[in-house]
Amino acid sequence: MTSAAASSTVVPLAKPMRRRRYMERRSLVPLLIFLPPSLILFTVFVVLPMVDAATFSFFNWNGYGPIANFVGLDNYADVLTHRNFGTAVRNSLIVVAVSLLVQLPLAMWAALALSERGVSINVLRTIFFVPFMLAEVAAGLIWKFVYDGNYGLLPIVGDALGVQMPFVLADKFWVIPAIMLVITWKYFGFHMMIYIAGLQSIPAEVIEAARLDGVKKWQIVRHIKLPMVRSAIVISVFFAITGALQLFDIIIPLTNGGPSHTSHTIVTFLYQFGILRMKLGFGGAVSVILFFACVLVALAYRRILFRVEQN
Repeated sequence: MTSAAASSTVVPLAKPMRRRRYMERRSLVPLLIFLPPSLILFTVFVVLPMVDAATFSFFNWNGYGPIANFVGLDNYADVLTHRNFGTAVRNSLIVVAVSLLVQLPLAMWAALALSERGVSINVLRTIFFVPFMLAEVAAGLIWKFVYDGNYGLLPIVGDALGVQMPFVLADKFWVIPAIMLVITWKYFGFHMMIYIAGLQSIPAEVIEAARLDGVKKWQIVRHIKLPMVRSAIVISVFFAITGALQLFDIIIPLTNGGPSHTSHTIVTFLYQFGILRMKLGFGGAVSVILFFACVLVALAYRRILFRVEQN
């Protein structure tokens, strides 16, 4: 009896194992077809530029001729002691803070209000998402005209209200809040659509059951909707942090780092003082510092999420 039972349990398990191995062999075919081109493109356009930037950071090189003047860590010392680097780091951190504390909560509020289906709701979603579809350079040029103290929309509104509007892009105090408004306007719809996708994935039966039990709307949001869209929030926060650290395309057409280099981010600082001034070694040092900052943020974010999941 025991031998018969053993044979009856072994025989049916043999077929799935063979089928699984067969499927694994078949999956190697598309892998071998699509993986090499992707690796080549990634190596040529990502890995090699990173290696070149790291190499340039140890030399005093202007981009022409052979790379010969080895300076060691002097470029890194020059970056860390530069009078405008601290301002660039501070502005990047301000962008991160505004993105997390203002932009994402507003996007979640709009997503909760517009998660239902309807023609008017779809129109509002489109209106909020249109700014994200604009190119960053175009958005910067549009808002540069809006903020223009002579011919822009802001002085027109000020004249209608009888108020003298400041030249915000030329004012050291107002330039950062003006940039934060543009960034919130530009990327607000992107995060909103991520949250809407997460909210629409919640089964309607769960919400309906909570309503039948007499649960209030804010309790449904707090105890049901927000926990069930946690994955969407995780992705959104990661995009917000990494995007803030790499902010460049909006700043250049809007302020070009002015006035007096007070609106630089880390990337515009690299562009202004490294590339435009033909100090590629200096720019390479900035890029390496930014790369390790992004890596540390990614690792820390992953560890924090891992601890939260364990708890």
